[in-house]
Parts: sequence; structure tokens; C-alpha cells
Amino acid sequence: MKKILFILIFSNFVISELVLEITQGTENPYRVAILKFEGDQTVSNNINKIIRNNLTRSGEFDLFVNEDLLSFPTNETEIIFNDFKILNIDYLVLGKIIKDGLNISVVYEIFDINKGKKIRTSTVYGVPNKNRQLGHYVSDGIYEEITGIKGIASTKILYVTENEIFNLMVSDADGSNEQILLKSDEPIISPAWSPDSKKVAYVSFETGMAKVFIQDIASGKRELAIENSSQISSPSWSPDGKFLSLTMYQDGNAEIYILNLKNRNLTRLTNHYSIDTESSWSPKGSRIMFTSGRSGSPQLYEIDLRRFNAKPRRITFDGNYNAKGSYLPNNDGFIFVHRENLSFQIAIKYFDENFIRPLTNAQLDESPSISPNGNVIVYAIKDDGMGLLAGVTLSGAKFRLPAKIGYVREPAWSGFLR
Repeated sequence: MKKILFILIFSNFVISELVLEITQGTENPYRVAILKFEGDQTVSNNINKIIRNNLTRSGEFDLFVNEDLLSFPTNETEIIFNDFKILNIDYLVLGKIIKDGLNISVVYEIFDINKGKKIRTSTVYGVPNKNRQLGHYVSDGIYEEITGIKGIASTKILYVTENEIFNLMVSDADGSNEQILLKSDEPIISPAWSPDSKKVAYVSFETGMAKVFIQDIASGKRELAIENSSQISSPSWSPDGKFLSLTMYQDGNAEIYILNLKNRNLTRLTNHYSIDTESSWSPKGSRIMFTSGRSGSPQLYEIDLRRFNAKPRRITFDGNYNAKGSYLPNNDGFIFVHRENLSFQIAIKYFDENFIRPLTNAQLDESPSISPNGNVIVYAIKDDGMGLLAGVTLSGAKFRLPAKIGYVREPAWSGFLR
């Protein structure tokens, strides 16, 4: 009998956290000094560490430590801007921890050193045992104020680990706070977040066949996406959360179908003797991209859902292997796996360009997933026979998130959670 165990995201049972390793930063990072926040120093130290970890992982920040500074202001009136300007520091962050019974808040201020003025004051709220969440919220505020791009520290990542058994995991974007959603003796593949990040769809082989399940994150309750005798795989949510695109083997051949989640009606989208799989939706839900071998090798195709009986249009032409495509959130282009010689790399192609841009250069990079702000890609790699997660920003910064235990693969980034 196959063993399946459901574990809620709020469980305290954690098997192993991912470990952050920065492998490459950007050429011209923002130089920022973050002083210890006033108030409870235990909380302050924890939050400061989380903020530094988040900003460092982006590869876009050069963070100063207190030993490098000439002065240590605790509030705006104590700031001597020249003390920071002489060190070529661009921004200064001050903060205060405020406890009120069971509640806790963090007030933080960001100062532009070159302009000599405060550019942001914000307050985030939480509870004492949720210091990590508070740190992520502050990180997102700092990141957005300085870069102009919405932060992703408070988002989540799904992935699968394999260590004798298969685990569907969820963690913070920095790889910490790892929780088990599902344990199984049988393989789990292709996890995908719903647009509101309250549910996940994934493929499980627990019935002896590939079947798609939908699971509620908070309650752990799950159901089959569709009762069907066929193999079903590669689920992808429509942007409005009302449909799933799937790969089904209804007539013995892999084709793309769209499942209406309200009435469970199926609509066939492709009809070709080659394999059609790995579908994904455009940000507005008007197009679907998928991998097909109809040209003789795996390539990416696109169907316009607004046109009746529209034919698939090929959108990749460089090389003999392009697969696992996903649209950028701003719909400017898409990311995918591209084979260059004998290496599988993560690449990006913009719709207004006629060439691709490789983003990685390892031997076997796979399963890319784009962050909701469109600035970071997390993907799976192999290193010394072990599977682990890595990331690359569009500005070129790189990091890795290897697990302490097990083989890690198939990451999927959540949407914004606040």
C-alpha cells in the first residue's frame, strides 16, 4: 500500500532548510548601511540578519557592517551625512522595534545620502514569534524604495525533495522556514501555485498513474483535478484561477487540454501526433505556450486563445532544444530551457528581439520559474550528482540554495502575498 502523508504549512515539523550561497553579484551594487534597530536587541539582531540575507541574495546590494562606519546614528537628528558620503555609501537605513503586549511593529527609515534627506518612513506589524516575516516585509520595502521594483522576500517557493521518499515542500523565498505539504513513496512532479497562492496543483503517481491533484495550502485538503483513466500531467493555472491547462493522453498521445475548474469540462487545445506538453499561460490569459516535438525537436509554440480554431505558432528557432517556457510577468518575453551544444541552460527571449539571451552556463539547468516581480529566476541544477536550487537575476547576480539533506528539484515561485 502506498503511503501518503499530508502536512499543513503551519506545522512545526521541518526536515532541512536550504542554505543560501551567493555565487555572483552585479557589477554596480547599491551601497547601503543598515544599522542595528533600536529596541529589543534579540529581535533586532534576528531581523537585521534576515534583511541582510535577503538584500545580499539579490546580488544588487553591497551592505556595510558597523565596523566600517564612522558614526552610528540612532535617529534622523544624529545623522552626519558626510560620514557616510565619504565612504561612498548610497543609502542609510535606521529602525526601531516596538513591542505592545502580544503585538510587535518595526518602524524603519531610509535616507538618500547623496541627496541628504529621508526618502521613506514605513511601519510593518506582526507578532513576536514571526520575526522572519517582519524581516521579509522590511526587506521588500527597502528593495522597492531603492530599486523601484517590488520586493519578493515575503513570497514563497514550492519544490520537490527526494531522500528515499518524495516531499512536496514550501519555503520562504530565501530557502528558510521549510515546511512539508505532502510526503509520498511515489514521485511528485510539476508543482504549480494558484494565482492567489492559496492552492497548489501537482502531479502524483500514488494511484499508479500520473494524476493531477489540487491541494489547499492552509487546510491540507486536496482533490483530484479530474476523474479520468488517462495519464495527466503538467498542470498550469490560468491567471484568473478558473482553469487548468494539462497534458493528457486521452487517445494515447500527449495533447494540451484546458480544464474548467467549476464544471470540470475539458476542451482539447492541440491535435498532433507529436508530444505536446508543458503548457503555461500568458499574464492576461489570452495565449498559451507549450513544448512540442512537431518540428522534429522540442521547441516552444504559442496558441492565441482569442482566435477561433487558432493554429499553434512556433516561437523558438535557435538550436534543436527549447522547452519548459514561461512568460515574463510584464509579457515582454519568456524564459525557457535551451540546449547549447551539450549543455542545458536557462535562457530568456524578448518578443521585440530576434535572438535569445542565455542566463546560465552550467551543464544541466532545468525547471525555471520566474519571480512575480519578473526580476529573478529560480531553477534546478545538478552538482556532484546532487540536485539543488539556484537563482539568477536579470541583472546577472547568481545564488544557490542547496538543501542540507536530499535531492531538490522542480521549483515554483508563488505570487505576491501582500
